[in-house]
Amino acid sequence: MDSSTARQRFHDELLARHLSTIFGEVEPTALAHLRRHLRWIEIAGGETLMHQGEQGDSMYLIVSGRLRAYVRAADGSERMVGEMARGQTVGEMSLYTGEPRAATVVAVRDSVLVRLAKSEFVPLLESSAQVSIALTRQIVQRLKGEQRQQAHERPVAISLVPITAGVDAAAFAADLARQVGERLALTQGQGRVRIVDAAQVRQALADAGVSLDDADPEARADASRRVALLLDEIEATHDAVLLLADAGPTAWTQRCCRHCDELLLLADAGQPVALHAVEQQFLMHRPPRTEVSELLVLLHPAERRSPQGTAAWLERRPLAGHVHLRPALARDMARMARLLTRTAVGLVLAGGGARGFAHLGVYRVLREQGVEIDWVGGTSIGAVMAAYVASDQSLETVMANARSAFAVNPTGDMNLFPLLSLFKGVRLRGVLRSAVQSLVGFDADIEDLWKNYHCVATNYSRASEQRIAHGNLVQALLASISIPGALPPVVRDGELLCDGGTFNNFPVDQMRRMRGVGYVIGVNLNTRGPTQVPAGELPGNISLWRDRLRPPAQRRYRLPSLPSYLMTVTGLYSMSRQAQAQQGCDLYFHPALERVGMLQWKSIDQIVARGYTHGKTVVASVDAARRGLLGMGSAPIAQGQDGQAGDHEGRAGPDVEPGRGARST
Repeated sequence: MDSSTARQRFHDELLARHLSTIFGEVEPTALAHLRRHLRWIEIAGGETLMHQGEQGDSMYLIVSGRLRAYVRAADGSERMVGEMARGQTVGEMSLYTGEPRAATVVAVRDSVLVRLAKSEFVPLLESSAQVSIALTRQIVQRLKGEQRQQAHERPVAISLVPITAGVDAAAFAADLARQVGERLALTQGQGRVRIVDAAQVRQALADAGVSLDDADPEARADASRRVALLLDEIEATHDAVLLLADAGPTAWTQRCCRHCDELLLLADAGQPVALHAVEQQFLMHRPPRTEVSELLVLLHPAERRSPQGTAAWLERRPLAGHVHLRPALARDMARMARLLTRTAVGLVLAGGGARGFAHLGVYRVLREQGVEIDWVGGTSIGAVMAAYVASDQSLETVMANARSAFAVNPTGDMNLFPLLSLFKGVRLRGVLRSAVQSLVGFDADIEDLWKNYHCVATNYSRASEQRIAHGNLVQALLASISIPGALPPVVRDGELLCDGGTFNNFPVDQMRRMRGVGYVIGVNLNTRGPTQVPAGELPGNISLWRDRLRPPAQRRYRLPSLPSYLMTVTGLYSMSRQAQAQQGCDLYFHPALERVGMLQWKSIDQIVARGYTHGKTVVASVDAARRGLLGMGSAPIAQGQDGQAGDHEGRAGPDVEPGRGARST
């Protein structure tokens, strides 16, 4: 049997398996009708299957490979909205609605599909209620899951390509295979992982009497088809396949670069920054719509304090992202496995001024429970606390750094004649610069943090929300934290940026879109409830002044101060999104901080303790299933007394006096 016949038989068997999964027990006549009218389609990586806006004339079932969907906005920009893998249907919605294609669909890599034309689709639905119900069920499930759906499907074929000297790719693959297998076994009940290298493939070809390096074009083409069939068969029987490339630009390495769902470029971070021969020959001159995602994996020794100079690595390559790893640390390799299996844990920290110290208390509880954070993001003070988490320093180091940095009141430099802001912002910049320098040892970029990080700011120039995931860390923090009117805006790329709380003070939706994140933990600091005032007209200034002279408990008018009113108004849109953000969390924390002021910077220990006490209460109620998925211990931690947060956090103590602010910083 030649390779093309064997491949056709294999795909026929795979198709039958997929049809059974999708349609279940279907009448033999309907299934026979369906099989007769399916047409096989092969599409190369980077090739477009359908265009947004064109009339839908068919639906497809993916037999092998992977596709990616894009939606084009009115301004011509494209946004990736999802990936489809083997066994999934594509394009059936247009056949139901009669509307044009809703997205452009492109092959991530070489893929095999079957096509059912519209002329056959309607008669099939009419002939079989079971087929109609099965397809309708798929659409309903897809629509129900849109809010929580991951844009990035879990990759099955993952290529490991070393691009510097000093990389032990075989050892890395073995460790990663073990970690991926354990994670898949936990999340889906089985974790069948296989490593495939050139030696295995060449032996399989030698057994068939062919060679991948044969000079004869026809023989080489036959060998290529046999390799494709071999890899398809391995994929069909495993949950993940690691394709281990050679150290140089061989035919097998080229196959690894073309056949995978995700491509990991392995680099020793201590080596010179340069393009490898494999990148120059196989990756830098690919067709413009080649879709395989390249992820740069920078490898570091376990004792390294912090990565440095990451931007130089990133600017040379068209990457989907990067990851810093210390292969000697099992927890780092486990993080890589979670990112690849799309089960990584993302932590989202909201803005709220000095109340943001409560984030450190919650983070302490998560660390004590064994929860590893893989991706972290935040707004305003939440962005600052998120940077602490992303630095991956010890809790003792983080707490010492925070105490030292905020020993100086960051909002203590009032403008005598305010033009842009009440505060000069010089102290805040100094606090942040000192904190970053002390934490990592240099003026770091976002890319130099151990864990993936982003923060949210408001782009005043474009009247839009802006996610910041690259560039100078101090500048990004200043942009995210600068409340309009209170602190001066930040100039970045010729545009004005200010506090992200205006648009998105609790950016859970941003985290949900991150590659690899499957579970989201959110810490919200919103303390604002409905404002109640007596019926009738607002009092005049004299009445308000008299009322302010009374003790707080005896005041008649519960009205905000002018600064509080102005700052709250700027964040009302963000506040309106709180309920939706909460629904997007798999684990949600909301410490009671109503009597904590936004500018109570010197109350760090008391505020941290409040977060810690609340965190223990929340994790005590987490069910066993979620505990396992989030990496928590088998039993909740015991409740402490008097809000005890450990030696470094101290006791909660009495209520902290409220400040005048009302929302983020």
